[in-house]
Amino acid sequence: MKVVIFCGGFGLRMRSGVDSAPKPMMTIGDRPVLWHVMRYYAHFGHTEFILCLGFGGSAVKEYFLRYEETVSNDFVMSKGGQRIQLLDSDISEWKITFVDTGIDTSIGERLRRVRPYLEDDDAFLANYGDVLTDAPMDKIVDHVMTSDITASLLAVPPQASFHVVEFGTDARITGLRSAADLNVWINGGYFVLKKEIFDVLHEDEDLVGDAFPRLSAMRRLEAIPHHGFWAPMDTLKERSQLEELYRSGKKPWALWSHEARQQRAQVLEKAPDLPGDDAPMVVAI
Repeated sequence: MKVVIFCGGFGLRMRSGVDSAPKPMMTIGDRPVLWHVMRYYAHFGHTEFILCLGFGGSAVKEYFLRYEETVSNDFVMSKGGQRIQLLDSDISEWKITFVDTGIDTSIGERLRRVRPYLEDDDAFLANYGDVLTDAPMDKIVDHVMTSDITASLLAVPPQASFHVVEFGTDARITGLRSAADLNVWINGGYFVLKKEIFDVLHEDEDLVGDAFPRLSAMRRLEAIPHHGFWAPMDTLKERSQLEELYRSGKKPWALWSHEARQQRAQVLEKAPDLPGDDAPMVVAI
């Protein structure tokens, strides 16, 4: 399946000083978070990517045009550096289409603008370029493709970094609860979309805000609950947390590494079944 990645936003909450790099190009370790997202999909055999570019698009193009395999792969050097033999490769099997989809364009319109590159596909994957997970994408795809739904999204518990405040008409607080303790799910991206999505997605509209409510009313939108690892990189704090995981060697999203594959096998044994028709839930999109 082709993978559409939205990587054209400004990422204002990640701005620091004169830094002008687009958010998906902010690094975790030696590679941009966008690379980590793409490597995740490649692990499941999805190696054809369509990048929806906008702000900082030239930085994305330049990075891949000058890609250095030796940064993240072992290699043998001989003849004083004149000969390099790679022992592994990241992107040799990848096909990447770079599409300028505008600066102030909604995600839905970005998707519409790359539709010509999806015309032969009955279904495809889509995601933000700055959120990581260890979700079993192979099982998710199999589930969606054997169902009558048009789209699915990964539903994850809200981040535990804020609390919900309960108070009465006198403004006296009656309770505080962590958001993680509420029976609420949020949109975690990692969409699986069938081509019928374009029947409900109109010009200049948003995918989540406009098209998804229409699908929901038609009962053609499904949430895939995931209790495993999921983390966005919207702020400098979140980037720092992901960097710490990377430095410690605990990279749950890096399913392509030997250690992560072992962790994933353990996680999948405990993973909940995908929801049936009688499984109610609340998803904040």
